[in-house]
Amino acid sequence: MYDYIDNFLIYLRVEKNASPRTVESYQKDLFHGLDFFAPQLGKADYDVVPVDVDHRVFRDYLAWMQKQGLARSTIARRLAAWRSFFRYLVREKIVCDNPMVKVYSPKLEKRLPLFLCEGEAAMLVEAPDLTHPLGVRDRALLETLYAAGLRINELVSLDTGNLDLGGGYMRVMGKMARERLVPLGSQAVTALRKYLAEARPRLLANATVKRMNNAVFLNRWGERLSARGIRKILNKYVEKISLERNISPHTLRHSFATHLLNAGADMRTVQELLGHIRLTSTQIYTHVTSERLKQVYRKAHPRALE
Repeated sequence: MYDYIDNFLIYLRVEKNASPRTVESYQKDLFHGLDFFAPQLGKADYDVVPVDVDHRVFRDYLAWMQKQGLARSTIARRLAAWRSFFRYLVREKIVCDNPMVKVYSPKLEKRLPLFLCEGEAAMLVEAPDLTHPLGVRDRALLETLYAAGLRINELVSLDTGNLDLGGGYMRVMGKMARERLVPLGSQAVTALRKYLAEARPRLLANATVKRMNNAVFLNRWGERLSARGIRKILNKYVEKISLERNISPHTLRHSFATHLLNAGADMRTVQELLGHIRLTSTQIYTHVTSERLKQVYRKAHPRALE
C-alpha cells in the first residue's frame, strides 16, 4: 500500500500541481487510515494491499472515528483523501472498483465564513509602521491580500514578473495550475510601488547568498517569505489593533469576497476573482450578504419587528 500511496502523492504534486501542505495533509490522512486497517485485517501495515480494504473496513473506520469523538470535518476530510486515492487506483487500473462508493461521509454543519467589517480591514492593513522596511513590506503584503483576495500559497509564490502595476493587475497561479488576472486597487498599487522601490532592495541586500530572487515578498534575510512567516506577520498586526478573533490570511480572502458582494458585485465576477472552479464554492458568501440584508431590513423598516 505504501508504494501506491507514494505514487499517488507524486501524482498530486506533478499532475495536479497540489501545494506541499495539501500533499502533506493527504499523506497524514492516508497513513492514519492504514494504521487502523492493518490490525483490523490482521496484517502488518506494509503487507496491506488496496484489494484488502473493502467498504466494510471503511465503515468500521468511520464508526471508530465517530466513537473517538472526532469532528465531522476531520472525518469527512480523511474519507475524502481515501476516496481520491481509490479514484486514482481505479484510473490506473490497479483496482477494479472504488469501495468508497458505498461509504458516505458525515453531513457537515454549514458554517459562515469569518470576515472583517470594512473598518476592521482598513485598521489592519494600515497598522504597519512605514518608517521601517519591514513595515513597508507588511503594508504591501496586507494590502495585496485584501485587494486581490489571494490564497496564502498564491501570495507566497507571487513573483515580480506577475505584477503589472501600470495596468493595475497581477497574474496569479491558483489551484490546479489555473492562471487568472486579478485587478489591484490604487491603495495596493501605491503600497507595492513603495515596497518594490524602497524596502525590497534593502531586504534583498541582506541575503547571505547573492543570487537571482524573483519573489515579490521577502523575509528579513532576503529569501522568499513562507506561509508560516505570513501568518506570523498577520498575527502581529491582529494583536496590535486588538482584534479579539482568530484571524487568518484566509479571513482577508473572505472579507474581500463579502465586501464585493455587499457593494453589488455579481456572483460570477467574484467567482472569477477568487479563482473558484465551481460557483457553489462562491455561493457560501450569499448567506453572509443575505444575513446582512435581513439585519438592515429589521433595523430600518418600521414594521419589521412587529
